[in-house]
Amino acid sequence: MTVVIVTEAEYGKGQATFVDTPRLAFVPAPNEEALLAAAIRKAGACYVILGHAQYIDDLYRAMPPGSVLARFGVGHEGIDKAKTTAAGILCTNTPGTLDDSVAEHTVALLLAISRKLLPMTAAMRRGTWDQELGLEVRGSKIAVIGAGPIGRRVAEMASAGFGMRVALCDRTRAGKKTYEIPGVSVVESYEEAVADADFVSMHIPGTKENLHFLDCERLSKLRANTWLINTSRGSIVDEVALYDLLARGSIAGAALDVFAVEPYVPAAPDKDLRTLNNVIMTPHVGSYTGAAVRRMAERALRNVQMALEGRYGEMDLLNPGVLEHLKSGL
Repeated sequence: MTVVIVTEAEYGKGQATFVDTPRLAFVPAPNEEALLAAAIRKAGACYVILGHAQYIDDLYRAMPPGSVLARFGVGHEGIDKAKTTAAGILCTNTPGTLDDSVAEHTVALLLAISRKLLPMTAAMRRGTWDQELGLEVRGSKIAVIGAGPIGRRVAEMASAGFGMRVALCDRTRAGKKTYEIPGVSVVESYEEAVADADFVSMHIPGTKENLHFLDCERLSKLRANTWLINTSRGSIVDEVALYDLLARGSIAGAALDVFAVEPYVPAAPDKDLRTLNNVIMTPHVGSYTGAAVRRMAERALRNVQMALEGRYGEMDLLNPGVLEHLKSGL
């Protein structure tokens, strides 16, 4: 039996898929890098399925050339692709498996905001009949920041499904877009996208370049009636600056599914987003649906199986340059 190490959270999510796979033995292991590396060495494993945590060094030294790190999900900023390539490790993710789930959660937050579902639910539980004036989203403006598959799906849902005015900010492929979305205006700058926006939805990766992309300066571009929605990565938001603007009422509110530290820990002791009435928080569940979890497990497993069969060209390789390294004998 070939051993596949799976980080504990991902093992729990994909267990139904994993247990039905012949000739592979799936072994759960801790998420923390030193413990994960120790589990890999103990099992002599060459195949690892892992989550979105940050891995710096020991993991890459624990695996021999030709091994596979299969990301259970799409974002891969936690994996050092240069180090995996240098070590001869094939690194993959699961593109397209969670786009609909995250986009739908984004829209769910949008509707919860517009119809004030949380304050009215709280009022009903208190036994009070407080009718809050809602907002029809048709005709309102949403700025979608990031034109990857999830951002484009949100833009499509907002335009075709709700008749919203949509500005899609494509910062990485400006002037080179290969897609057209009916009713959606594609712009190049964040400032142009968020101008007059009622909602701003973030869909950019949590790369080093995007650390605190939403700093005080960019957040100050939002209007007093604007709601921020973030279902991408918590690291892109300066949570202290966000708290200050929310507490002052400089922006209307925020609906957040992701945080700089997860489980959530305030960025400063006196800047706890949970204490603010104009904040909606969910525990990073945008991609946590039965269908998406199954697709991620199946796609990660497929990448392992393709490697076992030597079908490297069919893998979702994040570091295709590793193939040349392997050919040269690394």
